[in-house]
Amino acid sequence: MKTTKASIRQSIIIASLIFGMLFGAGNLIFPVHLGQLAGSHWLIASSGFLISGVLLPLMALLAISITRSNGIYDLALPNGRSYALIFLILVHATLGPLFATPRTATVPYEIGIAPYLSAGNNTWGLLIYSAIFFILVYFFSNHEGKITTLIGKILNPLFLLLLFVIFLLAFLHPLGSGKAAHITAAYTSHAFSNGFLQGYNTMDGLAALAFGITVITAIKQLGIIKPRQISLATAKSGLLGITGVALIYIALIWLGATSLHQFKIAANGGITLAQISHYYLGATGDAILATLATVTCMTSAMGLVIAFSQDFHRRFPQISYRTFLRFNCGLSFLFANLGLNQIIAWSTPILMFLYPLAMTLIILGLLSPLFKQDRLVYRMTTGFTLIPAFFDMLNALPAGLHGSRLLQALLGFAQQYFPFFNLGFGWLTFALAGLILGLIIHILRARRRPALVNE
Repeated sequence: MKTTKASIRQSIIIASLIFGMLFGAGNLIFPVHLGQLAGSHWLIASSGFLISGVLLPLMALLAISITRSNGIYDLALPNGRSYALIFLILVHATLGPLFATPRTATVPYEIGIAPYLSAGNNTWGLLIYSAIFFILVYFFSNHEGKITTLIGKILNPLFLLLLFVIFLLAFLHPLGSGKAAHITAAYTSHAFSNGFLQGYNTMDGLAALAFGITVITAIKQLGIIKPRQISLATAKSGLLGITGVALIYIALIWLGATSLHQFKIAANGGITLAQISHYYLGATGDAILATLATVTCMTSAMGLVIAFSQDFHRRFPQISYRTFLRFNCGLSFLFANLGLNQIIAWSTPILMFLYPLAMTLIILGLLSPLFKQDRLVYRMTTGFTLIPAFFDMLNALPAGLHGSRLLQALLGFAQQYFPFFNLGFGWLTFALAGLILGLIIHILRARRRPALVNE
């Protein structure tokens, strides 16, 4: 049945789908850790985090809708077929078997199971837990047509109920005052920029690009087929779903800041969450948190593996959807057994490279009607962004790799000549320069064409 616009009920269903696919492993641990790092500057840090972790994914969904793209490949295609394919592979490798998808298993294990096992038994514990986790993910993801029902109507309400219990207890009996919490050195004067960069770790900006087509398809299945109405439905549902994510982020960041009155800064937010739940509910809290983390991370994993399999099957139709699904789940299982800390350490430099490219691509998609998707504008902006993004990646490599003279020389060059490089925003001025230059050339060429026709 065709319709012109989404009803309130339909908008809530799609919003729930967006919420469930976005909110996963990193969304639980990184806001809490950010709160511990920012201390009494948690509110300033959270504003930066919300821009990269909340606003950017919404913009990504709108960019997919406005450009009528079928996914990452189509959105990046104005930069050329080779670039679009490479970007697609890099994003899906990051969201898929290398980092984000393995993390969906290691996070709930780290905060729900690991505290009860010895260091020696944790290797076997993670192996068994991740095997069961990805078998279930594969089983549920086989029914891709039922993803809206499964995530939107069943798993999300359960997750929200479990999360509400912890928040309610924390607000009724705070661990301490967020205003008096200790501030780490990095967040004393750069809380906003560091909060913004922490938002990269959620990978939601990349994830929204990957499963944006799943959301658009779900909207079309409701009978909404006109491009303008699809965009409006995406904006309406996206805003609703993203607002839910934002509210939970703020609560988690506040929890992290107040936890400093009872606990030391942990290696990751998963440890802190486990400490908070145990503080309020003891063994019952541990069970609640383990269930909460498993449910939300499994919904996130399903969204990621489905988007991976759909996109790659579309690009390589000779290989079946289920083959890609098995490949992703199997490889994710192997990488999950490296452990959470290793996954986080090696994902950071890749994110510092990909996020500037993703952000410029999203902005170009939103602005594309203004310059009629002129490939020159895309290529100028992307080409300029690639240079500092590469240096940002080098700067974020694990500390053990910073000893080489070549790397030190390259980083010294960037620090001297790239504005805002030390803040992690070396790409910003380059991207703006590329965009402005591309737009100027586009305008000049557009003015020249009528003159040539008149002659």
